[in-house]
Amino acid sequence: MSLRHWSIFIVLCIIWGVPYFFIKLALEDLSPACVAWLRITLAALVLVPIAWRRGVLQPALRHRGAVIAFAFAELIVPFPLVSLAETWISSSLTGVLIAAAPLLMVVFAPLFGIKEALTARRSVGLLVGFIGVLALLGFDNSGGAYQWAGVACVAVATVGYVIGPLVVQKYLAEVHDLGSVAASLVVASVALLPAALLTAPARMPGTTALWSVLILGLACTAAALLLYFYLISKAGAARASIVAYVCPAVAALLGVAVLGERFSGGMVAAFVLILVGSWMATHLPPPVRAPALETHHVEHS
Repeated sequence: MSLRHWSIFIVLCIIWGVPYFFIKLALEDLSPACVAWLRITLAALVLVPIAWRRGVLQPALRHRGAVIAFAFAELIVPFPLVSLAETWISSSLTGVLIAAAPLLMVVFAPLFGIKEALTARRSVGLLVGFIGVLALLGFDNSGGAYQWAGVACVAVATVGYVIGPLVVQKYLAEVHDLGSVAASLVVASVALLPAALLTAPARMPGTTALWSVLILGLACTAAALLLYFYLISKAGAARASIVAYVCPAVAALLGVAVLGERFSGGMVAAFVLILVGSWMATHLPPPVRAPALETHHVEHS
């Protein structure tokens, strides 16, 4: 990737490392469905008018099937589930579990016709990452049934986070990033509205919750999705998913430093296993260039 792509990658890692922290704060006064709907709707209110004025919303709507699929995979299912999970488990654990996304990317990519060789290195990476996930759950198993419910929510959300970029790479690659994002946000906002209304708070949320939702909507959703679409179009879904390497570290640091969450040495070791496994599993060998002699022969055949 170029320097510009790496710069966007670093910014995205930070932006997507902080949502778990702000979700935890917002949940003090809002339900998981409300948090998800508010951040999505705020992002839609910002991006839809811009997409409309630039004339990129209408072309995206011609791919409504792919847009709806992306909205469900990336927004409608994961956002409420992650918020729900954080009512039972820590923000740091939530972020670290989502670090397994690149591992699942290797498994799901062939289902979308994106075939990459499953080398010995990638196979070992999958195994190491899986061991890391099991170790992580073993080191932090004090929450009982509620913790496992939270882990299940994160697992389903992570599958959605994996399928979303694959849908983009396969079916929305030729559609303008802004149009795809704006259309997806509208679909997600409409789909989540009933749940948000049913669980709306009886009184006005506090300042902390409102500021948290504002940051979640503008920075962690609107800006982050635009950057993510751009990375997918330039670097591919597998490489874009490497954002998951760094985001959990940001989430864990904020959870421990600000919220006082526990993050033991054993959990750090498990986290390292997940990162190493993900890096090995998503590593792609450099393209093999055809020999000059063979190329010469083809050109003159």
